[in-house]
Amino acid sequence: MIYKLLAIGLGGAFGASSRYLIYYYFERFHRSDFPWATLLVNLSGSFLIGFLWGFFDRYYISPGMRMFIFIGILGSFTTFSTFAFDILSLTRDGQFRLLLTYLLATNVLGIGLAFAGFYLFKYG
Repeated sequence: MIYKLLAIGLGGAFGASSRYLIYYYFERFHRSDFPWATLLVNLSGSFLIGFLWGFFDRYYISPGMRMFIFIGILGSFTTFSTFAFDILSLTRDGQFRLLLTYLLATNVLGIGLAFAGFYLFKYG
């Protein structure tokens, strides 16, 4: 149990730090009303989840390493709570066109990229 918690915690520190760096970059260099940073982390995280799932289907990776990667790194890297906050903010600000674009891009592209990552590794 302690090993699993440690693996998840270390992965979480890495994932959250990576997400912060992406947010920092977009805040500093790309001012926009559209939540590009959240979209980028969620889409890239979706792709990585699919790709790594395909990888783990072919090659053995220990359950502890899977927890480290999926729950720790990718669980803290992607963020549904920030997605929900961005939706609330866009609604509050009356940015309905951006809201619809963001909803569709995150959901359609995110799921599509998870499948793409899986099939790219599995059959690519």
